[in-house]
Amino acid sequence: MSVPLVSINRIVGGQPVQRPITLRSLPRWIKRTRQYDRETHTARSRPWTIHRVLRLLVPNLRRAVFIVGAPRSGTSFLGECFAAVPACSFHFEPVLTKVAAEYVYLSAWPGFVSRFLYRETYKWLMRLRADADLRLVEKTPRHCYIMPFLAHVFPDCQFIHIIRDGRDVALSLIKHPWIRAESAAKPTRDPAGYLMGPYAHYWIEPERREEFEETSDLHRAAWLWRRSTQTTIANAAMLPTNRYLELRYESLVQSPDVQADRILEFLCVRDGVSKQAFHEAVRRARSSSVGAGLRTFSPAELEVVYREAGATLRELQYL
Repeated sequence: MSVPLVSINRIVGGQPVQRPITLRSLPRWIKRTRQYDRETHTARSRPWTIHRVLRLLVPNLRRAVFIVGAPRSGTSFLGECFAAVPACSFHFEPVLTKVAAEYVYLSAWPGFVSRFLYRETYKWLMRLRADADLRLVEKTPRHCYIMPFLAHVFPDCQFIHIIRDGRDVALSLIKHPWIRAESAAKPTRDPAGYLMGPYAHYWIEPERREEFEETSDLHRAAWLWRRSTQTTIANAAMLPTNRYLELRYESLVQSPDVQADRILEFLCVRDGVSKQAFHEAVRRARSSSVGAGLRTFSPAELEVVYREAGATLRELQYL
């Protein structure tokens, strides 16, 4: 272990903040991953071909696509658009890899263990759906913290980073229980086994953990957006341009066809059926939420957001 596993081993109120992955608990994690994949997947009818059958032996992990960014930035919507594309096998936040991201980030496992878990998990999920001949597309926002690892394990993978105005993200985040202080009163876990509440997870700067847990919900929301966005941009700087696409949520919902063409060109998608399906899905975007944070927050609340995330908002020309 190269660093103290503060987040993984942390106990709050007699409960671990994260339910750990161990050899004993691994079967439960596998079962939960399969169940969640079924719950978040809409099956499509496809003809059986020899190629489809043979790919079950060696699932296709070439040119995998990872959608990353801050939570509530449009990653789910973009993922749903890919779910409509016949050539793609879209997976919504697979539980096992979502939990494993912390172990990767903290270097808690030997490298070969992490590589094996990620590759075999995706292969297994594609086999379960009999989608092993398609192109893997995966959406897990927190994977922005382990992009260098993913880029190494999947040497030809591509990343799509969707960025949304941090004020709108903060407004959306505080409506959910994930990081709200009141969630601590009635312990509840997310699908990946993390306690919901004001807890400092692995992505928080170690020297600011206490501050994160004692501050307001709004400050935590702005912090999460700033940290995720800055980390993704920093990690992307190490990638060649043909492996990273930066996309603005506002542009996606206001000019869906233009942005759909950008995404398809970046991914080298040429198939007419897939292009049409993706365009139709993207056109379902609604722009009513754009600017909601600025319209809703009071000057005092906006100041809370700006103190934590103002510099990043300015760098991205939202201010």
